[in-house]
Amino acid sequence: MSAAAEASSDLGESGVDSANGPQRIRLSIPGLPDFVRLARLAAVDAGSRLGLDYEQIEDLRIGVDELCFAVLPSSDAQPVTADLDLTFTLHPDRLEVEGSCAVGSSAAQQSELSRTIVAAVVDEFSLDLADGVHRFRLSKQRDA
Repeated sequence: MSAAAEASSDLGESGVDSANGPQRIRLSIPGLPDFVRLARLAAVDAGSRLGLDYEQIEDLRIGVDELCFAVLPSSDAQPVTADLDLTFTLHPDRLEVEGSCAVGSSAAQQSELSRTIVAAVVDEFSLDLADGVHRFRLSKQRDA
C-alpha cells in the first residue's frame, strides 16, 4: 500500500483523523479588519476538511467573519498592535472556532443584527467583550 493510501485510510468519513483526537489549526493575524479575510479562508478550509457542504461552509464563514469583527478593537480606539489569535478544532462531528484579541481598554460591542446573523448560521456561540481581551467561541455541527 502506498504512503498516500495509508494516510487516507486513517481518515474518517469527514476527513478528520479521529484516532489521534481532534485536529487543531492555529492562526495568528494582525488585529486589523484588513486581515480578517485570512480567518474566513481558514474557516472555509477547516469546514471543507470536516466534510461540510457548501451552504454549511458559507454559514461558517459568515459566523467567523462576524465574530472576528466583534472582537477587534473599535475603530475609534487608539491603534492596537495586538494579534487576533484563532484556533480551529476539528472533531469528527463538529468544528469549534475560538478567537481572541488583546484590545487594551478599547470598548466594543456586538450589534443586535450581528448577534442575529451569528445565531442563524452557527449551532452555538459565545462572545466575551470584557476589558482587556475580547474572546469568542463558535461551534458548527456536521450533518449526519
